[in-house]
Amino acid sequence: MAYAVQWLRSLVFVGQMYAAMGVVGIVYFPWAMASRRGARAACVAWCRWVRWTAGWMVGLKTEVRGEIPSGEVVIAAKHQSFLDIIMIFGAVPAGKFIMKRELLWAPVLGQYALRIGCVPVDRGKRGAAIKKMVQDVAQGAAIPGQLIIYAQGTRVAPGVKAPYKIGASVLYEQLGQPCVPAATNCGIFWPRKGIYRKPGVAVVEFLPALPQGLDRDGFLTRLENDVETASDRLMREAGLELPDRD
Repeated sequence: MAYAVQWLRSLVFVGQMYAAMGVVGIVYFPWAMASRRGARAACVAWCRWVRWTAGWMVGLKTEVRGEIPSGEVVIAAKHQSFLDIIMIFGAVPAGKFIMKRELLWAPVLGQYALRIGCVPVDRGKRGAAIKKMVQDVAQGAAIPGQLIIYAQGTRVAPGVKAPYKIGASVLYEQLGQPCVPAATNCGIFWPRKGIYRKPGVAVVEFLPALPQGLDRDGFLTRLENDVETASDRLMREAGLELPDRD
């Protein structure tokens, strides 16, 4: 019975969340077209709305830990659900994502993503996608902000292992910007698929920046170790049983 009630609450929450996206997109549209500042304000307002309604509608609180990055940095993050996107973007002053090109066709989301400086890439052709990603980032260098890339390239469920892609190391190497890893446990409460939202405290944690000068292999090893170790800690804190890392 308790599960059924929570599922119904989750259904209402998800429905109003997407309805609010449409409302915010329409209300802010004139300002967003006139200024990138308006587009960013719309996205931040929606992120705050989702986090606030999640707290009282389904009992899902959210918490951002660590020093929030500012200035020109690359954020290499763990990706478990849509919630970590919302939390990271809402926390940083001027976030922009490396995102899959298919999202450009999503109503409201795609249009606003382009407006705030997100970089769409085709994930179907790895080498070409990386080259195009670096070119697009370089061309968009006039738009200041924090470039967010999901280091594993896709959402990964809690407790599942997946390789770290080369894209984050290419950006680290070629842009010459600090790289801030980010860990999360969001997938425990907000799954990759499905309606049910579990009560609890979802956390995104910004970790200390990786030093400049690491080679590609050294960077990926350090990034994976930092992000996975911190994410495991957060997931255990949320009650998930995980085997010790080798």
